[in-house]
This record gives sequence, structure tokens and C-alpha cells, in this order.
Amino acid sequence: MMNLKVRMKNPVFVVQLILSILTPILGYAGISAQELTSWQTLGTVLMEAIGNPYVLSLVAVSLWNALNDPTTHGLSDSKQALEYVQPKKDVK
Repeated sequence: MMNLKVRMKNPVFVVQLILSILTPILGYAGISAQELTSWQTLGTVLMEAIGNPYVLSLVAVSLWNALNDPTTHGLSDSKQALEYVQPKKDVK
């Protein structure tokens, strides 16, 4: 089990998730973020990606990499991380 509630409070994790979805889609479409000049263009690119199984598999692998914590066994967070209510801050 993952502590997604706490992970979503971390802006770095949220950006990582967004990029893990957009990067494979934009890469496959052959466009850069600078070319997305309207919401309609972004919507068109996303709708084309949804209809393409290959692109969806790229997004799935990218999401897997963003969600997986390689320091724990499987997909779950450690017991300690599951108890967090806020992202842990290092004490110096």
C-alpha cells in the first residue's frame, strides 16, 4: 500500500506525476511543450494519446517509475512512511 495522501502533499511528487504522463505523450507526438499554445491543442494531443495503446503503455511505464519506491519491497511504502501525515523533513 502507498501513502498517496501524503505523497500528494509533496509538490515534487505532483510535478513528477504530471511529467510522467505528459512527457511520453509529447515525445510520441513529436512536439515540445512550447508548441502547446492553447488548451484545445493540449486536449487534442491527450485525446489522440488515449486512443493509442502504445502511448498508453509508455505512460503506464512512466507512472510505474514515478510511483515505485525502489528502497522498499514491491510497490508498497515502508511501515514508517505509511504512518506519515505530512512528507518527512530531515532534521539538521
